[in-house]
Amino acid sequence: MTGDTPAVRASDKDREATVAALREHAVEGRLTLEEFTDRMSAAYVARTSDELAQLVRDLPARTAPISRRRPTSFVLSVFGSSEREGRIRVGRRVTCVTLFGNVDLDLRQATLEEDVVTIVALGVFGAIDVYVPEGIEVDLQGLALFGHKRARGGDVPPRPGTPLIRVLAISLFAGIDVWRVPLAWTQKSWREVIRAIR
Repeated sequence: MTGDTPAVRASDKDREATVAALREHAVEGRLTLEEFTDRMSAAYVARTSDELAQLVRDLPARTAPISRRRPTSFVLSVFGSSEREGRIRVGRRVTCVTLFGNVDLDLRQATLEEDVVTIVALGVFGAIDVYVPEGIEVDLQGLALFGHKRARGGDVPPRPGTPLIRVLAISLFAGIDVWRVPLAWTQKSWREVIRAIR
């Protein structure tokens, strides 16, 4: 007789509890949006309790905020280029304004502090590009006059518990694009992402 204990099968309730815990850690800054999406996808296909436990093993049982950085709330570009990327914090709203310039807002490694994040994108004779991990729900609304507003990339069905990125776009002779980036493209530059999705 071997001493091995058979793996305990995970229930839907176990999976939902793991996703809820991951979401809490993402809100508090321990997981980026991309890490949360990746682990959440793994939780929904996990078959055993051990697989679920592995997804939260490196996270503390009790959570406390760790970052003292101020959230990104405003990005401005006038006759130039402004970029926000990396492990930025994002609160309830981010306003991006460009006039004869370019704004890049990369949320792939961002920490979202709210369940719903609104991005107000106002472009006049320029371009605004927002990058989100594939699988995060995006709601793109707004108006384009002599320009465009588009969501590009794979629109896979969102999983329960994922945040919502709401983009309100106002374009006047400007291009406003939301790029849904596959998780496997973590290390790709913006230029590589745009080229591959097009």
